[in-house]
Amino acid sequence: MIPYYDDINEFLATLPVSYRTLNPLFGCYRLMESKDGDVYKPPFKRGFYFVGLLTNAQKSKITYDNTPTNDLSSLIVFQSPGLVYSFHRDISTSGYLIYFKSQCFPYFQPTLESEFPFFSIQHTDFYKLTNEKFVELLPLFEDVFSAHEKSNDYTIASLKLLTLLYQLKELAIFNNDAQGRMANPQQILMKKFVILVNTHYIEKNKVNDYAEMLSVSSNHLSQTVKMVSGRNALSYINERLIREAKSLIQYTDLSIAEIAYRLDFSDPANFGKFFKKHVRETPIEFRKRR
Repeated sequence: MIPYYDDINEFLATLPVSYRTLNPLFGCYRLMESKDGDVYKPPFKRGFYFVGLLTNAQKSKITYDNTPTNDLSSLIVFQSPGLVYSFHRDISTSGYLIYFKSQCFPYFQPTLESEFPFFSIQHTDFYKLTNEKFVELLPLFEDVFSAHEKSNDYTIASLKLLTLLYQLKELAIFNNDAQGRMANPQQILMKKFVILVNTHYIEKNKVNDYAEMLSVSSNHLSQTVKMVSGRNALSYINERLIREAKSLIQYTDLSIAEIAYRLDFSDPANFGKFFKKHVRETPIEFRKRR
């Protein structure tokens, strides 16, 4: 069963941080260089929104959804509630983390997903930032944090947060680049498929599951993925699951059986066969070698 955290402080308690928010609807945490070493958070879900502006990414080798971003100087991450999520954060990571529920904007009528393109109900979004773009965003985040830290009236801080979201919406970093605009329908479908796999790989492990989500036939999706990438669609699903399995084996003390059930396998034996087929060694052999 994938852990689900509806309460912000309940989630924070699972991490090596002392920060807790006094407002159950809104929390701002300044992420400093960790004294506790790397942090690996196995797959989980949460019942609130998340925005993170992360720095030192080039040094920290941050991984979100097992998508390596170690060639970046900084990045910004967005997530809506209810999505499967995992991350590996290096000791040198720093930045700004904002957790909030939509109820902290009682005066706001549209849904956040309909108003802001970076909040998706289907996948986590993260965007690469140049140093220049990071410098542009830094004071916007600092404004929200200052209001949150200096006042017991969270109305002001929530207004600052909403202003930040609209400022982010206006920035060009969320627009498709020239290559994206020139992408053909097959490339666009392929990209959507990979994004969905990165979010739903534990609960959905068949090509037909993703075809239904994308409103196309399984055959059309399979042919498109093969044409664009030269690989079959199922290999993307299996590869994502294997990457998560390797992280759980390498970075946690969970037993192989616990890992099997967390990854939604019916029993450890099936997980062992699946892992050995793709990695060519058993989970126990992989752990010992690591």
